[in-house]
Amino acid sequence: METPRLIIDRLKKEDKKDYFCNISNNKKVLETFICTYQPDIDNFDFEPYLGKDSIFAIRLKENNKLIGILTKYLVNGKTVEIGYGIGSSYWNKGYMSEAVKAFIQYLFDIEGFNKVYASCFMNNPASKRVMEKVGMIYSHTIINELCYLGVNRDTIFYKIENDSKRNKFLF
Repeated sequence: METPRLIIDRLKKEDKKDYFCNISNNKKVLETFICTYQPDIDNFDFEPYLGKDSIFAIRLKENNKLIGILTKYLVNGKTVEIGYGIGSSYWNKGYMSEAVKAFIQYLFDIEGFNKVYASCFMNNPASKRVMEKVGMIYSHTIINELCYLGVNRDTIFYKIENDSKRNKFLF
């Protein structure tokens, strides 16, 4: 997948350092994106992430650098839930909205899903705004859905349905 500024594709072995810096070792990101903190790159086992068809890299087109990831999880049949995380130095630049738009279009057009869900912690207005910017609508909230980093978290869910009459995302 491509957008004007991004390439979205599979993880590669050479992504280990960027993944580590932008996701697994970035404490700001880990406050909002569920992932295990990795204290040092030498002991970071990146191999399990490679080859997974549920994880996609978000790369800057200008230099092919991994700045974030997209994930997908089958809910049932033709429904999928997505997740996303991006390095904190790339926040508030529109990259995530751009990536999520392209990813949703891919899930509808290529993978054939009819409905896409996404969620965020209640105290993450930036992620909520991404979901709204890409056309998702509020679905439901789960109070105390999980305990993460020692805090009980409320989770807000948004959804978008594949409507063949709606316009395709234009970049």
